Amino acid sequence: MPQHIHDFNLENEWWEICGCTGGGEHKGKYTIRNVCYARSFEEIISYESLLRAWEDFVKGKRKRVDVNDFARTLLDNLWQLHFDLKNNTYVHGGYLEYVICDPKKRMIHKASVRDRVVHRVIYNALYRYFDKRFVHDSYSSRKGKGMHKARDRFKYFVRKVSKNCTKQCFVLKFDIQKCFASIDQKVLLCLLRRNIADDKLFDIAKNIVESFGCGLPLGNFTSQLFINVYLHELDLFCKQELHIKYYLRYADDVVVVSNDEYELEVIHKRIADFLLRKLFLITHKKSITTISHGVDVLGVIFFPRYGILRKRTRVKMALRNLAAEPMGEGRNVEF
Repeated sequence: MPQHIHDFNLENEWWEICGCTGGGEHKGKYTIRNVCYARSFEEIISYESLLRAWEDFVKGKRKRVDVNDFARTLLDNLWQLHFDLKNNTYVHGGYLEYVICDPKKRMIHKASVRDRVVHRVIYNALYRYFDKRFVHDSYSSRKGKGMHKARDRFKYFVRKVSKNCTKQCFVLKFDIQKCFASIDQKVLLCLLRRNIADDKLFDIAKNIVESFGCGLPLGNFTSQLFINVYLHELDLFCKQELHIKYYLRYADDVVVVSNDEYELEVIHKRIADFLLRKLFLITHKKSITTISHGVDVLGVIFFPRYGILRKRTRVKMALRNLAAEPMGEGRNVEF
């Protein structure tokens, strides 16, 4: 275990909020409950690892001007990056802002190529460790999961609750208001610190998180992983505290299925209270609908025995088919 635990200048309640008290090994007033040592730090930031991260990053981007500029002196750039990471002199740069329509208008923040290679390094080091700890019914940005699997799981929930469409079935769905922008960086860092025991590895993750003024940027390869780490606390609350059987989450979209409408009202109230008190998030677009009236879940309007793609989903699919770099199912979005 590391001998020094970073002082975030947080009050004790921040650590209590994250569940970082009790259990684990105490270092001063802080507690590390889990240990993330997939590889040594030297292996994680080795030249070979940086080269693999570059090869992953550059797929589908070789014609971009900034990528070509970095590639012209690739060896020198990667060795310099290795030196900075090894000597704790790496500092994340700023972001380029622009708007995309997917078809919804979104503000994207694009980091430099150098920083995006580091994002890949951190993602490769942390993903497998965290993914093993996520609940089964979290479907966004996870290998072997994705939107199609989430829709299939929802259909399974409906069949079970409705007894093969013979009983009344209610669906609670909501999302989280401005989820990426509302992520509390101090809480996120607490959750990461609880799982990352290596100081230098944590410092790089902290550097990435704090490179953005507030919340998390859409566009960072690490952002979807960090969102899942953050909302994993919600998943645990729903599964372990509320014992919700028919629950799934895709990014910030949450769906619960039950044959009791009042139970869903109570569940939503409990979840909304938890999100506000513990994660400083606000639920948004809450609805409770019977499946017989049609429920819009993950871009499909579901009825008891069939589903219809909503118009926005059809438009989005058409736009992605026209794009040079379509986004794969269950994968991170990176710009």
